[in-house]
Amino acid sequence: MNPVGPDGHEQHPLLNTPVRDIASRGEGVLVAVTHELHNHGTVRLAHIRLPSGIEWTTAADNVQPALS
Repeated sequence: MNPVGPDGHEQHPLLNTPVRDIASRGEGVLVAVTHELHNHGTVRLAHIRLPSGIEWTTAADNVQPALS
């Protein structure tokens, strides 16, 4: 796992690069990976943004470099 700052943001190596969400097959730019505390433990969420500004989240493990 990558270093996590006090704000819960992970210093992911793919930040600000085109990525693909394997769950939705969507592609966009990885703008953040956050760690959120839940009853069952910590969840790592990837925040992906389209050029239109629309963002979605997915499990951080679902992110891979974009093919295009």
